[in-house]
This record gives sequence, C-alpha cells and structure tokens, in this order.
Amino acid sequence: MDVGGTFTDLCALNEENGEVVLGKGLTTSHDYSEGVMSVLRSSGLRGEYITRFVGTGSTLVINAIIERKGVKTALVTTKGFRDVLEIQRSNRPDMYNYSYRKPVPFVPRFLRLEVLERVASDGSVVRKLSSRSVAAVLKKARRLGAESLAVCLYNSYANPDHEKAVYRMAKKIFKHVSVSHQITREWREYERMNTTVLDAYVKPILDDYLSRLQAKLRELGVKIPVHVIQSNGGVAVLDKARDTPILQIESGPAGGVIGARELGAAMGVLNVISLDVGGTTAKASLIENGRVRLNPDYRVERTPSYAGYPVKTPVVDIVEIGAGGGSVAWIDEVGSLKIGPRSAGAYPGPACYGRGGVEPTVTDAYLVAGILNPEYFLGSEIKLDKKAAERALSKIADHFRTSVEEAAAGVIRVAAGNMVNLLRLVSVARGYDPRDFTLVAFGGAGPMFASLLARELQTSRTIIPRNPGVFSAWGMLMTDLRHDFKMTKVMRLDESNAESLNELFKSLEDEGRQVLSQQGVEEKDMYFVRTLDLRYYGQEHTVNVDVSPSVFDGRKIREIVESFHQAHQREYTFRLDSPVEIVNLHLAAFARVSKPRMTMLDERGGSFEEASKGHRRVYLPGVGFVETPVYERERLPVGRSRRGPAVIEEKTSTTLVMPYDSFQVDQFGNIVLTSGEVA
Repeated sequence: MDVGGTFTDLCALNEENGEVVLGKGLTTSHDYSEGVMSVLRSSGLRGEYITRFVGTGSTLVINAIIERKGVKTALVTTKGFRDVLEIQRSNRPDMYNYSYRKPVPFVPRFLRLEVLERVASDGSVVRKLSSRSVAAVLKKARRLGAESLAVCLYNSYANPDHEKAVYRMAKKIFKHVSVSHQITREWREYERMNTTVLDAYVKPILDDYLSRLQAKLRELGVKIPVHVIQSNGGVAVLDKARDTPILQIESGPAGGVIGARELGAAMGVLNVISLDVGGTTAKASLIENGRVRLNPDYRVERTPSYAGYPVKTPVVDIVEIGAGGGSVAWIDEVGSLKIGPRSAGAYPGPACYGRGGVEPTVTDAYLVAGILNPEYFLGSEIKLDKKAAERALSKIADHFRTSVEEAAAGVIRVAAGNMVNLLRLVSVARGYDPRDFTLVAFGGAGPMFASLLARELQTSRTIIPRNPGVFSAWGMLMTDLRHDFKMTKVMRLDESNAESLNELFKSLEDEGRQVLSQQGVEEKDMYFVRTLDLRYYGQEHTVNVDVSPSVFDGRKIREIVESFHQAHQREYTFRLDSPVEIVNLHLAAFARVSKPRMTMLDERGGSFEEASKGHRRVYLPGVGFVETPVYERERLPVGRSRRGPAVIEEKTSTTLVMPYDSFQVDQFGNIVLTSGEVA
C-alpha cells in the first residue's frame, strides 16, 4: 500500500492464480491509517488470507518535516558542539546565490544541551563520559518540555560507546530517543547531527501512526508481520521501521523505482529511466545496468535557491518537482504561465472534482482537452465536472486571449516541459544519454505525459506498465528486506590495505547477519552488496563504486581503481593520475522474500475494433483538434501494433499516444510506445 499526497493505492496479488486486486482512494491526511484501512476494506480482501503486507509512512515523515509538525525535540551533544546545527558547513552550498539563507535548525539553542566527554577521530577516548552531566541534561530536557531526544556526540561514528551509555540513561526517562550511531556510522558532523535531529523530530508521530495501523490490521485479521518500505529501496519489519523513521523519508517513490527495475529486468532491459507522476509531484530516477543509484547528498526542501537540510542515510536517487495532476496552473508577475509546485491535493482537489476547488490544475487541463473521460475517472468511482474545469481554466484563457482548449494545451505543454527538465537532471546532467535508456512511465498521470516526453528526450521506447496508477504499490511487493551499514575509514586504495578491507567488510557482514538473524532470516536467504566511496587524494567529494564480494588482493584493487577512473570521468568529465583514497565502506545486507511472479498473457485474439470505445474530439498539444480513437486497455490485442493518435483508458490511469508514436501490448500486458512507423 502506497500512501501518496493525494491518493492511497493498493496492489494485491493472489499467489495461487496470479489474480491482481487493485484499490485506490483519497489520502486522509488527518490520519493516514484511516485511508489505508478504507482502501483495504473496499478492496474486499480478508485479513487472515494476507501472507505479506508492505506499507509506507513516507508521506507522513516528509510532510511532518516540511510543515514543521514534528514534536518538541532536545539535542544532547558533546560540550562545545551545541552550535554545529547553527554553524553548519563552512562551504556555502549555493556560491552565487545572493539571496542565500542559512537553514534554521529544527532544535532551538536553548534545547541543545551539552555533556562532558570527548572521543578522538580514531576512536580513542580523550575524556571519559561524565554520567553526572548526562543526568543533569536529561533532567533539564524533561523540564523544558522535550518530547523526543536526539543524541549525537562528537566522533561517535568512530567509537559509539559513550552514545550507547547516554542512550541507556535516556531511555529511562524518554520513550523516544534517537542516537546517531544507530542511524549512520559515517563522518560529517553537521550532516550526522541534522539527520539524528530529524529522526527524533518525527519519531513519536510515525510510531503513533504505525501503532494505530498495526492495531487496525490486527482487527481486520492480519496475523503476519507488517513490512515498511524504506528510502533505500528495501523493506524492514515494522518494529525496525519504528526505530529509525528517517529511513522512510522518500520510501514511497522508492517502490516505483524498484518496480521499474524489476519490470525492465523481466523484459531484458537493464538501462531504465523511471517517471512517476502522481497527484502532487513528478519523480524521476535512473537505473544503469540494473542498479538503482543512491543519492549521497540528499537534502529535504532543497531548491535552486535554498540549501535544505541534509539527511545522511541511503536514499534512492530520485529527483522530484511539484508537477502532478493536482498541480495548480498560475500566472506569475510578468505574465508567464507556471505549473506548481503548489498542489490542490486531495481536498479540495482539482476544480473538476467538485469538492470546492476553483483553481485550474493539470487534471482540469486534460479533462478540458478531451483526453480524460469525465465518466470513467478511477473506473467511474469519481465523476468529473468538465464545466467546473472550464471555468477554472477560463482565467488562463482570458489572460492569453485564447480558447479554454488552447489554454488547457498550454498547461499540459508547460507541465511536460518541467518534466523534460526533470528527466534531463537524472540523465544528461549526470553524464548519461537518455537515448540509451528505456522510459518507464507510471503513476496516475505519467502515461498521459509519456508520449510527449519520449519525443523530447528522443528515447526509442517507452513502457506503460500494467495498472500504472498503482505501480509504486506493485513495486513494493518486489522489494527484498534490506539494511544498510556504512563506515567511514579514510585510507589509500592500494595493495597494502587489501587485508584491512577484507577485515572491515567482514565485520560489516557479521553485523548484517546478526540484524537479519534477529528478524528470523535464514543464512541461505541472505546476500550482501558492497560499494566504496572513493576520491582522488586531496579531493573533497566522492564517487560510489560497486565492489564484488570476492577477496581483496592486488588484481582486485587495480580493477576497482580503474572502475573509479571511469565513473569519475563520466560524472565529472575528467580523470587524474593521482592516488585513490577510500572514504566510506558501504554494505547493503539483503534477505530474499517471496515475490509475485510476472505473469505473461496468453496470445489473446480480438482486434482493435473490439477494444474500441469510439472516437473523441481531443485537443492534442501542438497539434490541435483531432478525432481520436479511444480504446479499453484490457481488450487490446497482444503483439499487434497501431499508429497514434490514441487514448487508452483503464481504471487507474489514461494513456495518451501522440500521432508520431506507435503502440502495442507486449506479453506481460505492458503498453510499449515506439517512435516511427508501425512495425
């Protein structure tokens, strides 16, 4: 189940017969568990028959941070370091931004409390922890009304013993305590401290949500452990997710990226760009050779003019913009048309929802253009009001002195332009040619933009998966259990350190085995993926390089060095004849879980005529009015191509095929768009 900003999606698979059950309902932002249970009940599923349940709390986590709706949090740190949150980094993230504003810490200075202790960068103890000072600051934090506690001591990534002692004392007083070494063992004092603070800031809220959800699921008859998807693209058991809520900050979009990877692998496609367009945002990610990239510099609220807040945990590399079905179209002060980032959300929603919304949105534009069927939105569960959409868009039409249909096409093209820039950020800006990748478009609105975007990016093939409106939920079912272990160890990457690397990775694997074993995972179901963060000697930033699980020796070291040179040249366009240095070791510990099989369709007969729902007068962006064939997706024949234009309708989404594209349904039930003539 994927809880989004506008909709809550359900995707369930019957493991015996391959039947797919879908559900979709409006997100209940006042209590996300209500929306989850409402969709679950309306789907008709019986709790006692559920053998695996994966959910997400990402919307709650990130919204609590963005909207500043977390709890009053106190920070415990080493004496002399209470102002790290204020000082931040000496390098300014936006060098040429004259409007730069330093992010305001989530913990005010009076709640940043110091204890007597000191650990050196090599892990040696310079000053023993004073238990008396710890007791004093804990008492003060309680007196000041703190509901949650963040503990981040200096250099605790190298030696966490003092943090562990503070944690034991704090748990006697506070229910919710976050400690930095349990979240990350990576250096960077400000980033580590801010990550710990954000974790503590949202921990009581997520704990309350997951507790309510678990109780309601038990009432429904769900007996199995509940899994929660994380930002790293894996899942964790509910209790582990409750311990580290910051790991779910971008977990919902991660499900879609994993789904795109699995879909590509089944089709023999290893290079994929995923595009998830929902009701509020558009999200893109790049998958190279079947590998999902992680973002080493993820920041909450980052914009071109605002540095945002760093989160030092593994997050799938997703770039996101405020351009979804509910994004509001508006005219700026110089008279230009803009889309988003503000969204109409689920309530009141787009004007066409008939719930009191009056501002024009992307969904209103698609309805006015004739691409959306007002009688078949969400399989007829929601009736759309075209007149209300026209009234909303008339403000834009009047401003530009055009018809409402032309205004609608303008809204669509501006939104598509924003998404093209988004897709280039994850491809061209990082040294990749989008023509070497297949675009996988999903989400409720993704298939409506796919044909427009593919032409701009010049991708030769675009895939619209089955049930695209709930594809992120499907992707969650394809994820393995995952825990990440990262350790900072600065040393040269040469043969002299080969044995040290073997020992360090072995210690990380032992830690991974222990965590997975505690969750009932057997050794045969475990597997591990290693990577190294590398840099040239004297550099500041690193490049992440895959490392196979073989033993490190001279030959292996040379292979890794060459891989780093190639990765550095692709990302930064140059390579140096300099020594290579290790900064971080990263181990991802996985446990295989049972996943639904991708079912292949029978070579069903039928024809496009049998799938036809007639024709509709559609205003195509850049083309104008066209009498366009409309098809029911479930009735389309397998393996037969047809040239656009076309509108393909289904319960969770609508696919637009422009005149310059051809489309066909493949053996897995995906719609495959190709440029050029019909095959």
